[in-house]
Amino acid sequence: MFRFALFTLAIIVAKVSAADVQEEEGVLVLTKDNFDGVIADNEFVLVEFYAPWCGHCKALAPEYAKAATKLKEEEAPINLIKLAKVDATVESDLGEKFQVRGYPTLKFFRNGAPVEYSGGRQANDIVNWLKKKTGPPATELKDKDAALTFKEKEDVVVIGFFKDQESDSAKTFLKVATSMDDLPFGITSDSDVFADNKVDEDKVVLFKKFDEGRNDFEGEVNEENIKNFIAANRLPLVIEFTQESAQKVFGGEVKNHLLMFLKKEGNDDTLKSFETVAKDFKGKVLFIYLDTANEDNTRIMEFFGLKEEETPAVRLISLSEDMTKFKPEFTGVGADDVKQFVQDFIDGKLKPHLMSEEVPEDWDAKPVKVLVGKNFKEVALDQSKAVFVEFYAPWCGHCKQLAPIWDDLGKAYESNDKIVIAKMDSTANEVEEVKIQSFPTLKYFPAGSDEIIDYNGERTLEGFKKFLDSEGKDGAGAAEEEDEEEEEGEDDDEDDDAPRDEL
Repeated sequence: MFRFALFTLAIIVAKVSAADVQEEEGVLVLTKDNFDGVIADNEFVLVEFYAPWCGHCKALAPEYAKAATKLKEEEAPINLIKLAKVDATVESDLGEKFQVRGYPTLKFFRNGAPVEYSGGRQANDIVNWLKKKTGPPATELKDKDAALTFKEKEDVVVIGFFKDQESDSAKTFLKVATSMDDLPFGITSDSDVFADNKVDEDKVVLFKKFDEGRNDFEGEVNEENIKNFIAANRLPLVIEFTQESAQKVFGGEVKNHLLMFLKKEGNDDTLKSFETVAKDFKGKVLFIYLDTANEDNTRIMEFFGLKEEETPAVRLISLSEDMTKFKPEFTGVGADDVKQFVQDFIDGKLKPHLMSEEVPEDWDAKPVKVLVGKNFKEVALDQSKAVFVEFYAPWCGHCKQLAPIWDDLGKAYESNDKIVIAKMDSTANEVEEVKIQSFPTLKYFPAGSDEIIDYNGERTLEGFKKFLDSEGKDGAGAAEEEDEEEEEGEDDDEDDDAPRDEL
């Protein structure tokens, strides 16, 4: 009896703790004491694991709160979805339990089972993703009013008009809708909805509140064609790069981006001409502009080696495989020049642009040799010597911590004429042989070989010595993303062992 009473009391306490949960702007605040109860009591819960110091978490916070409000305004069962958050710097046990490796990390719990959240970071993106995960892939539009409300609610929607929703074309459309979490899809068989939207046969139409207003799919109905059609038309012909648009830009299917750098104010005519050129490359190249008056874009300009006095200017980047940049020979942003530049890229006539500083006069005066793009091959690929190179970024906190150890390593091998210790600022220099994904990146170029070996051992003087003395064997291996990756702009004073502040 006593055990039964304790069991009953435990259930009561759990229910009370789950019900009596603090709420901030519609978002539940979870701790180790109420987490299990909230997850158990609710079929659908999206949980954000965050850190108070995390910049991306701070940017997400207002959008997350907006999403919570939007969900409450929806009809059942969507309005039953809960949004919650966990301060993983305080609730470290929960962070470890759910393998939180970066901030923010969002996990969606359905009947207690967690899956990774893969949607965008804007309120509408969050809501649309949750609707897809908890409801049908496409909303049934039963009459004109339902269709009109559906179109008005979002900037971009896709509607399938099918007289028979059991047809092969309708099923293909629903497969596409299922696979795309970040867009609302609707489907209708209602004749009045057909007529009201000037559709007289089965068709897929993308409606949007910009540019031409709508796009009608033409061609063979298959998943790939419909996805390509949506990718080509879902974004404006010319889109401003902002924190809000970044997810759509980088997460989209179009991986070739033409970027125009200019001051937004007073350049309406230039942007109009940019839009005219963009029409010719729709679905092939995404046209983006960055306001140089916005300090948030300074790092991006540095990435392309651009100074403000060199703007307005354009650059092209391809993200298809390796990140490859292209620089035009002309200056300015004339429409004809821009059009020819993009066409030459499409035709494969352009050579990648690799940045390089000038070779410093004293590049080899110290134990650690200074490499730039212009002297990299001469030094790193010298077959008579083994060369160990640190590829770094001046803003990188981990690189700053490594610097004194790297200097000591240079001193340790200063008298060894067969081993060279070197470093290269990869924010200002690029080389064809090495693609840098994170900082610091450490690579070893053995003597008498064309091989390039990644270092993945301890970042200690002793670890580096063992690696060099074993001719690149002890500590070799591709670096693990979790250990090596550092986002540009990460706070330098944060604990290295803390999960990363991620995009």
